[in-house]
Amino acid sequence: FTFKENCPDVRNTKVIDIYRALREYSVRITVYDPWASPEIVKREYDIEVTNLLPEGKRFEAIVAAVAHDKFNTLDLLGLLASEHVVYDVKGNCPREMIDGRL
Repeated sequence: FTFKENCPDVRNTKVIDIYRALREYSVRITVYDPWASPEIVKREYDIEVTNLLPEGKRFEAIVAAVAHDKFNTLDLLGLLASEHVVYDVKGNCPREMIDGRL
């Protein structure tokens, strides 16, 4: 959710645009960002962000929008439901793992 990788700054983040576009489809969204302050994001954007991934939860889609170093060791496939899509905004994920990228 942050403005750029490995930085806690959420000012001018473009990820909010992705979030708002997805909300138009009434999807349930979990925003995970280990760098973003949940308190600041709530105050500035009125959305919930978590610094911890929910244990045992499987996602039907992942949008990798910020290229934090921590994401390089994250087991994305272990977070996905059997039917899923992965969209990589920053081109940080291995090509064989993703369904689309900018």
